[in-house]
Amino acid sequence: MCGRYVLYGPGEALIEGFSLIDLTPFVPRYNIAPASAVLVVRDEPGRGRVAEQMRWGLIPHWAREPSIGTRLINARGETVADKPAFRQALRRSRCLIPANGFYEWQAPAAGAATRKQPFYIHASDNGLLAMAGLYDRWEGPGGAIATCCIVTTAANATMAPIHDRMPVLVDGAAQSAWLDARVSDVAALAPLLRPCPESWLATHPVAPAVGDARREGPALIEPLGTTHGPPGRH
Repeated sequence: MCGRYVLYGPGEALIEGFSLIDLTPFVPRYNIAPASAVLVVRDEPGRGRVAEQMRWGLIPHWAREPSIGTRLINARGETVADKPAFRQALRRSRCLIPANGFYEWQAPAAGAATRKQPFYIHASDNGLLAMAGLYDRWEGPGGAIATCCIVTTAANATMAPIHDRMPVLVDGAAQSAWLDARVSDVAALAPLLRPCPESWLATHPVAPAVGDARREGPALIEPLGTTHGPPGRH
């Protein structure tokens, strides 16, 4: 599961790294939680790659109530083609969700009295990550709501000591293939839904403050034990 992540940019790196034709203004954030408005990259036929804000938590266009989105923040890559909530989006509305990194919680050893330990996972070269996502648009009484979710896969060797799941991360040609709306064959997409190479990622433990979704600021991604002031609040 991926339930918290980080995006601080910078904007120039987002434009260059994702080949964007424009960039929706965004505020750097270090503790992005479900139900937040998040930056999403999608392909717009005839224009190219565009970035827009969507709510994190997929609401399928056929849903009766938007509350279903709170349960659909992630889609398992192994079953995404079969689940009614995701299978249409997999074929027609895939996206990328940029991140500088994400958080995951390591369970304590059996019998240990300690709490789960949060870790920050980021690119080993400190560059941007591209998480595979799906999006949809739900028409409600107040108008259309654009929503998204993150596709996950089994943990690679870097992630496995921390958690058994991780986001599907794609780069280069894989990004283009994932965004290509002309590709609707599930079999052609399956190779993209595998764990990334372990060399892509680096990890370090962070302070438990990140568990509070109200906490915000760059101090949250500092290695555990770093001396600094208390993280801010919104």
